[in-house]
Order: sequence, then C-alpha cells, then structure tokens
Amino acid sequence: MEFADEAPKLLMLLYGLVAFVVVVGGLLLLLDAIPNYFARRREQRLIAASTAKGGPGGDSPAPVARPRRGEGLFAAFFLFPAIVLLLIGLVVPAVRTTLLSLMDGGSDNWVGLRNYGWMFSQPEIIDVLINTLMWVVLVPLLATGMGLLYAVLVDKARFEAIAKSLIFMPMAISFVGAGIIWKFVYAYRSEEQEQIGLLNQIAVSFGGEPKQWLLNSPLNTLLLIAVMVWIQAGFAMVVLSAAIKAIPAEIVEAARLDGVNAWQMFRRVTLPSIRPALIVVVVTISIATLKVFDIVRTMTNGNFNTSVIANEMYNQAFRFGQVGQGSALAVFLFVLVIPIVIYQIRNLRQQREG
Repeated sequence: MEFADEAPKLLMLLYGLVAFVVVVGGLLLLLDAIPNYFARRREQRLIAASTAKGGPGGDSPAPVARPRRGEGLFAAFFLFPAIVLLLIGLVVPAVRTTLLSLMDGGSDNWVGLRNYGWMFSQPEIIDVLINTLMWVVLVPLLATGMGLLYAVLVDKARFEAIAKSLIFMPMAISFVGAGIIWKFVYAYRSEEQEQIGLLNQIAVSFGGEPKQWLLNSPLNTLLLIAVMVWIQAGFAMVVLSAAIKAIPAEIVEAARLDGVNAWQMFRRVTLPSIRPALIVVVVTISIATLKVFDIVRTMTNGNFNTSVIANEMYNQAFRFGQVGQGSALAVFLFVLVIPIVIYQIRNLRQQREG
C-alpha cells in the first residue's frame, strides 16, 4: 500500500530521468554529429578543389580554406545561448551591483562613493581586508608548494595512483563539508571531559591543556587557511604532476648525463619546464581564495576577527540590511579578481604565440 502511494512520485522521477537522458543525449549528439558533418563537407570541397587545380603535387597550390557563411551561422547559433547566459548571469548583475554600491542601505538615495569611503575607514572592515590579504598570499603559495611536493614525491612511486587519489580526495568535498570536518578537528572541551577534537586530543596526550583554537586571532585565521590549503593541494598536485610527466625524456636524460643531482634536476630542469602549469595553479587558487566564504561561514561565522570580504559582503547586505555597503564590498572583490584574470589571459596568449 505504501509503495502504491509512492508510485506517482517514482513515475515522475522516471519521467525526469528519461527527459534528462533525452535532452543531454540529444545535445551531445548534435555537438558531435553536426561539426563532423561540416568538417567532412569542407574536406570534400578542399579535395575536389585540389584535384581540379593540380593539388599539392601539381602546378597550382592547394586553395586556402575559407570559412563559409553557413559555418559562421552555425557557430553563432551555439554561441548565442552562452552570450545570453553570460549577460544574464554576469554582466547585468555586475552593472546592477555597481549601481547599488553608489546608493544607501535601502537603495533609495544616491550617496556616491560614501560606501567605498566607509570600507576604508572602519577598523573592523580594515581587519577584514587584512584577513583577506592573508588568505590570498598564504593559500596559493602553501597549496601550490604542497601540491608540487606531492607531485615530485609521488611521481613514479609504487602506489602512485592510490596516493594521488587520497591526496586529491579533499577536492571532492564541498567547502561546507570540509569546514564541518575541520571544526571537529579544532573542537574544544574542558579538561574534565574527554576531548573529541583531534588537535586538543594530541595536545592533551603530550601533557598540554586543551585550547579554544578558533577564538584567538590571528591563529584562528591561520587554522582556517589550513582547511583551504588541505582542499586545494590535491588540485595543485594533479596539474603539476601532469606537467612533470610531460617534460621530454631527452631533457631529463641529458641532465643526468651532465651529472646533476636531484636538487639541481628539480631547480634547473623541472621548475623551468612546469612554469606555465605553476602559473595556472597559482592563478586558479588565488581566484578561489578571494571568493572564499563557506569555510569562514561554517567554522566561525566570521566572528573572532576571522571574517573575509565575501563573508562581510553577505553580512552587510543580507543580515544588516546595508545593501549599498555590501554591494561596495562585492564590487571591490570583483576589482581584485580582474588583474589576476588579465594576467592569466596575457600569459596564455604569450604561451600560444611562443
């Protein structure tokens, strides 16, 4: 009887799964079949033109491929939804947030740059900016350094696949989940009680006293940063390990014939060869760190001088009702990301041209 009552819901679930398979499968089929169709037609035209004019072995050179009008329309057809979503999801909200940052808390009156002046004049907001700076400096450096260390040590090890899976596993955990896990690691109980926090249990085992680790600044911020490093080190390890394996064997063999030791091999061969991958990892982790919100929100709620820009932006806009000040923080965060993105684009362009 209970199963019969749930049958309509299960049937709706089945309909949803079938619709998902049909829609996604249809899109994948279109994305695979239609470009191949146009590629085959273009290849046939080139072969026919080459044969008619003598081809590569004849007197006339093969014609230069030119884009057809139909191919341009086809490309525009697929780009249009992405452009629309980009406008709706990024451009329009960015413009609206910028306008709101120039208004008061209720978004009723224009206040000009007053919200930005407030940002740099309030001691608590300056502390937020300093905390964010600590995150942006330490997390990319530590996560990339640990990822590089993992990549070098695990490379060609006996259980390389298992070790990489374990190191990468934190990337599969959400920031909220990681925050909850590490909140238990830092958990505090009085001396009379049995400790459930790993860090305090270690301290007690060595004769120390349990501490409330997340209450004291700036130690609490550093402990939160450790969570982000733990998550991002796996990502850095995967990218850098792939870059290390892509180093040509000829270069490695030549260096060994020259009699270099392990440190010289790492400093003179490995690091220069994986420099583009290092830049990608540092830039990606820097952008993710600038936007960090979940870890701080879950573990301390931004209290005890641990707040960062994203968390303070949420507090001002949604908890305190100061939409203008929250929007100003959001715009400032967006401005901080722009130079990093521009640097990455220029770096990729230089690599392509080189």
